[in-house]
Amino acid sequence: MAEHEDQRSHFFMGFFIGGVLGALAGIFFAPKSGKELRSDIMEKGSEVLKDGKDIYADASTQAREIIVEAKLQAEDLKKEADRYLSEARQKAKEILARVEK
Repeated sequence: MAEHEDQRSHFFMGFFIGGVLGALAGIFFAPKSGKELRSDIMEKGSEVLKDGKDIYADASTQAREIIVEAKLQAEDLKKEADRYLSEARQKAKEILARVEK
């Protein structure tokens, strides 16, 4: 599960970086005046910042969901381990009682 999430985070990071580089390449290779170019850079910068915030918010939400799920699974595993340990102790007591007779 962690490997899947790691791949997803790498995908989003690559997507984000590729988007930024593509936007910058489009801006710098377009024939425009300095004023238009600065305006476009500011506009694209705002878009990239917004996209970055959206990706961060999505990743944070997913991370919180994963943490909650992991805690629930850990609690279930602990309960199961406690149950097995209790059963093993009971069996050990029964065996000791038979041996002592």
